[in-house]
Parts: sequence; C-alpha cells; structure tokens
Amino acid sequence: MLCPSRQRARFELRRLPFLADQRATLVNVKLKWVKDRPLDSVVASERHLRPVLHLVHLLSYHPRGRVPSFNLLKRCRQFGLPHRHGDIVAFMRRYPTIFRESPDPGAGAPCFSLSEDAIRLREQEVEALADAETDLVDRLRRLLMLTADRSLPLPTVDQLQWDMGLPSDYHLTLIPRHPEAFSIVRLPGDERLWLRLVCWDPRLAVSELEKKSVASETETEGKGLAFPVKFTKGFGLRKKCMEWLREWQTLPYTSPYADASHLDPRTDESEKRNVGVFHELLHLTIAKKTERRNVSNLRKPLSLPQKFTKAFGRHPGIFYLSEKLATQTVVLREAYDGRKLLITHPLQEIRRKYVGLLRAARSQWTGRSSTKVDEQATLYSKAVDLADASESSSSDDERGDVYASS
Repeated sequence: MLCPSRQRARFELRRLPFLADQRATLVNVKLKWVKDRPLDSVVASERHLRPVLHLVHLLSYHPRGRVPSFNLLKRCRQFGLPHRHGDIVAFMRRYPTIFRESPDPGAGAPCFSLSEDAIRLREQEVEALADAETDLVDRLRRLLMLTADRSLPLPTVDQLQWDMGLPSDYHLTLIPRHPEAFSIVRLPGDERLWLRLVCWDPRLAVSELEKKSVASETETEGKGLAFPVKFTKGFGLRKKCMEWLREWQTLPYTSPYADASHLDPRTDESEKRNVGVFHELLHLTIAKKTERRNVSNLRKPLSLPQKFTKAFGRHPGIFYLSEKLATQTVVLREAYDGRKLLITHPLQEIRRKYVGLLRAARSQWTGRSSTKVDEQATLYSKAVDLADASESSSSDDERGDVYASS
C-alpha cells in the first residue's frame, strides 16, 4: 500500500492534463465599477420624462384636448405614474411648462390640457414619427433578425418600445401598416401574442461594427474586429487585465446576425459574440441605452448563456452601468462624448426639448430663477449646447485612453 505522500503525488500527476488546459480568461476577470458623472447625468436628465410623455400623448389624443384628471388615472398604472388621484394631480402640477390646469365644476375634479410649448413639441413629435417610420420598421426588423426563431413575444418587444423610439401603440398602427415585414401570431400552448418576422433581409443583417469597419477600410483579414473601448478617468486597469483585453479584441468576430451554435459557451470567443449582440442591440435604440431589466427576457431568443448580463460589468470600456433613477441602465460608451450623444435621432432630439421644459418647471418650483418659464426653457437649451461644446473640447481630460487591437 502506498504511503499518503505517494498517493497525493500520484493524484497530482493524474490532474496535470486537466491543469494544462486551464487558462485565465476574461470570463473570470472581475473589474471594478467606476462612476462616470457625464453618463450618469444623461440618465438622470430623463427623470419623469417617460410618464410625462405618456400623459402628453393621452391629452393630445382627446378630441377636446382637455381631460378631467379622473379619466387620466385609468391608464396611468403601467407607465410608472402615481396610482391615486391626488398624486396624479400633484404630479401634473409640478410641470406647468407642459400641463395647464383649469377648473371644471361639472367634472368634480381639475382638468388638464397641454401648454402651447407642449402642443408645439407634440406636433413636431408626430411629424418626426411619420418621417422616421421606415427607420423604425428597419430597427424592429433587425431586432427580430437577432433572434434564433425570428420572433419575440409582444410583452418582450414592449420592454424595448420606448428605447427604440416606437410609438406606444405600435402593435395597432405600425405593425398592421407593414404586413410585408411583420405578422402577429399565437403559438400553440402560449397565451401571449408574438411578433414574427415575415422575411429575412440580408441588407439589414450587417452589424454596426461591420459597417464601421467597411467605412474605415479597416484591414480585418486574419484577425477579429475590435470594439471601440474607452474608460472613465481613474479606472486604473491592471496591466494583466489590459493584456487580456487586447488579446480578446483580436479574437474572431461573429456577427450577431449569424448562427453561433458552433461556439463553445465557455470560451472567450463566445463571450465576444455575446458582447457583439449587446453592442448591436444598443445601437438599435435611439439613445444608445436601455435599462438592464429590459433585456432580461432575451436570453433564449438571442441564444445567450445563463447570467448573460454580467458581460456589462466585465466590459466597462464598452458598456457603462449607471445606477441612477433607482435602476441599472446600460449605456454604450462609444455613442457619447461626455454628455453629448454623437449621432442623434430626430425623436431623441424631440425628447431633449421635452427635457428642457421639465428642467424649466423644476427651476420654477425650486425658486432658483426669476425668469419666465418659456425663457427658462430657452436658456436651458442654450446651456446644454454650451456644455456639450465644452465637454467635446475637454473630453480627453475626462476620459481614459481609447484603444483597439492593432
């Protein structure tokens, strides 16, 4: 019988082949989270924007343009608005730059209508939606093309509706107008309605990273496409992690529109494919950001592994996780220079103007300005433009180095 020391030695020898196959990978790397104030500001600036726009749409649809507050309460629950009548009235009173209150003895409750500025912005929004319909249809088609079965449950699409710029009633308006692109079906044994892609369009099956590679005439033969990467100042990436990242950037790039079933999910190459899917998904949004929970139901449709959203934390040079507004929002770093969105969508520009009205109202009820409300909105818009220009000139001081594989 072998002594204990020899038994241990023989056991270690048996383990050697296994140990030789192990190597450090990005999947095992833990990187710290560092606050990015400009991107946090981008997320925080849209506080209350979505519920306010929901109310704007409800008021604009009403024939009289003037609605008793009790009637608004019926459709507020699903949009993050207060559930009690007194609370919804108080909420709308906070934004006199958008909502006008008037008494209505017959209704027994205050009535609200849109301010002149809000009416003007709503008209611009309707016009922008009409002009952007082809673009929105293509974005929705590309979303379905990312999925394995070319279909998604409508509730899952609903989670991305706001970020993709789709109208709130897209399933009643946009979808029926394009039967050549979409169909709504019900699958056996599933009570949900599904949105299905009617036909594949190879013209759309080109990722944003591939488009940029072609546009810049980047030589990619024999190596993978590299994601644009930049870090918050003070990130302090260790040398070993930087080496891993550079090596990872050279791995083969698998298009998010291509079949990836041949990839081993335990490898860095598969991790790069997963990052590519999220990279493309964020490019389908008009502000290049979405809440982390909005992608929680996309694991199976996008053929992603368990705990797939951890990729956001493992790649802080590509994605930024903001914790503002009591949630986690994933922001695509390359899309921003400081607080400035580098490629703006017409619908996002409209939302930016609404944010100006919200800020003007907040300035009014905090007593920080004595100018008129309309003047406040104008001053705020000019201040944002000046801040963006200032940040563009000093972005190198605010950010770490940008690198890509060579």
